[in-house]
Amino acid sequence: MINKIDKIILLVGLMGSGKTSVGKRLAKKLDLPFVDGDQEVEKAAGLSLIDVLKCFGEEEYRAGEARVMKRLLQSAPCVLASGGGSFVAEQTREYARQNAITIWLKADIDVLYHRTARRKHRPFLRAGDDQLKNKLEKYIHDEYPYYSEADIIVETKEEQVDITVNRVINAIQNFLTKDTP
Repeated sequence: MINKIDKIILLVGLMGSGKTSVGKRLAKKLDLPFVDGDQEVEKAAGLSLIDVLKCFGEEEYRAGEARVMKRLLQSAPCVLASGGGSFVAEQTREYARQNAITIWLKADIDVLYHRTARRKHRPFLRAGDDQLKNKLEKYIHDEYPYYSEADIIVETKEEQVDITVNRVINAIQNFLTKDTP
């Protein structure tokens, strides 16, 4: 098992990749607090993500998200599930490089589609199911190059969450021991 973690564990990936479900269980196993980036954006704005987008637009939403991520990435060790697109911001990636171990939960289009179809609380995927796959493919094309900068990549599959969590823990152990003589 991993010794005490003294850095933030930042989970990045597209909506539906498992950041929240994996993150909550990972935090419990690592004895760290769990923080949900989207919930922190909602708290800071005093509005739901959907309402932030409606009231202020995507540009201001992303600016607020970047401010929240900066604050979170300068906090105490925790497992932090980022908002889907927050890792695209250069500032967020820079703070992550300085203060976190970043883990990309990488999922293929079919896994993402299965997990996000008919979920109306995801503001960037508000489309009919027939358009959802196209939107997901565009996000994969646009955002995967940024996620590839993560320290660790773990493929998420249609499997029990605890299996994915154990694979993440093994990847963290390997990452932490690779630099140890």
